Amino acid sequence: MKTALVFLFIAPFAISSRADKGYSSLDSAPPEPKSRFAMLDDVRILANGLLQLGHGLKDFVHKTKGQINDIFQKLHIFDQSFYELSVQTNEIKVEEEELRKTTSKLQANNDEIRNISLDLNAKIEDLLHDKIRLQEKVGGLEEKVTKLVHFQPEIQEPNEMTSLKNFVQQQDNNISQLLKVVQEQRAQLDKQHNQIRELEEKLSNTDFQEDTESSFSLKQHEPKTIPFSSHNSTTSVQEFNGVATDCTAIYNSGERTSGIYSVKPNGSEAFNVYCEMKSDSSWTVIQNRINGSLDFNQTWESYANGFGNLNGEFWLGLEKTYSIAKQADYILRIELEDWKDNLRYVEYTFTLGSPETDYALHLSEISGNIPNALHEQTELRFSTVDHDNNTRRNFSCQERYSGGWWQRACGETNLNGKYIKPRSEGKLKGRRGIYWRPQRGRFYLIKSTKLMIHPVDLESFE
Repeated sequence: MKTALVFLFIAPFAISSRADKGYSSLDSAPPEPKSRFAMLDDVRILANGLLQLGHGLKDFVHKTKGQINDIFQKLHIFDQSFYELSVQTNEIKVEEEELRKTTSKLQANNDEIRNISLDLNAKIEDLLHDKIRLQEKVGGLEEKVTKLVHFQPEIQEPNEMTSLKNFVQQQDNNISQLLKVVQEQRAQLDKQHNQIRELEEKLSNTDFQEDTESSFSLKQHEPKTIPFSSHNSTTSVQEFNGVATDCTAIYNSGERTSGIYSVKPNGSEAFNVYCEMKSDSSWTVIQNRINGSLDFNQTWESYANGFGNLNGEFWLGLEKTYSIAKQADYILRIELEDWKDNLRYVEYTFTLGSPETDYALHLSEISGNIPNALHEQTELRFSTVDHDNNTRRNFSCQERYSGGWWQRACGETNLNGKYIKPRSEGKLKGRRGIYWRPQRGRFYLIKSTKLMIHPVDLESFE
């Protein structure tokens, strides 16, 4: 195209030069008639130049159209991304508004329950004063009746005395019922306080830890079976007089020191457990992970019988946990710590199935300060690398994600996965590692975990 433009620029000067030469010769000789064919050659040259210029302009137009199409595609992608971001922002605003409304309702309920509790306490105090006065009156009447019987044995107990005794007994029953109601009201009040505190934390703290795109090492290790600590090992076992069915029974006997104790659930042999003593209760620990010193990619037999060291990282064993949990209704408490040292927990009421059901787990959430990541009201069967209940199309979930766990589908929460420490570089691949994945929201990379169980007891929540 540049050649054509140069040609167009030079051609007029060439033609004018020829014309000048023709005119300058008028002084010397008469002009000769110019050839027609010479003019046609000039026209052809000019036409070729114009044709080349047209081709160049055509190529330029095609390139420009392609660049414009690319720009429109990028603008379309940007508009779509912006629209999706707007939709997600609106959803977050709606959820935040719902949380605020729920918080307001809970605060109103909290105030009502507090007022009811104050009224009940006032009534109980009045009843206690009435009871004391009646007891004093009854004591005086009994003394008088005793004197009368001593001097007149044939006189029977007066009707007034009988009615007073019945009245006092009825008052005692009423007071007992009111005390029970107050305890229930206090339990509900505490639960409301916990829910309000959790909602406030959700509204104020939106950064529990880094996204699952945080980097970490991906070096693999071969599974190594580590036997569970036996009764004859050098592990120090706390002294306890009597037979306890779980750590709560040991706590109720007066023990307040966390450590290893021997328990014997109903219908089971005795075995050692780690009891974590808290201020108002004791929990039987069934899993503990703190630093990745123990490989949790174990076989079905190892998960059934247990492995590790009760003073460090360990898995108590599905069979031992089942022997404890089948005695009564139990609560499962999961305590989590992320790589920013934030501590969170969640509690469920649960039932654990027998070995014939692959130790199927049924959960129902009751409290916590982290979003739920386990399926409730659903049968979750336990799976390991050699006993996978979630294999689909010749693909083993446990072989890919490592560790045994209760899963319904691949890629869900796995607290027995490979222990991986995040690095400054690198990304999470295949969702391997210890992570907590709520049904809605991002993944939480976990540094340490602890699973504990405790019998259902409302008094422990006061």
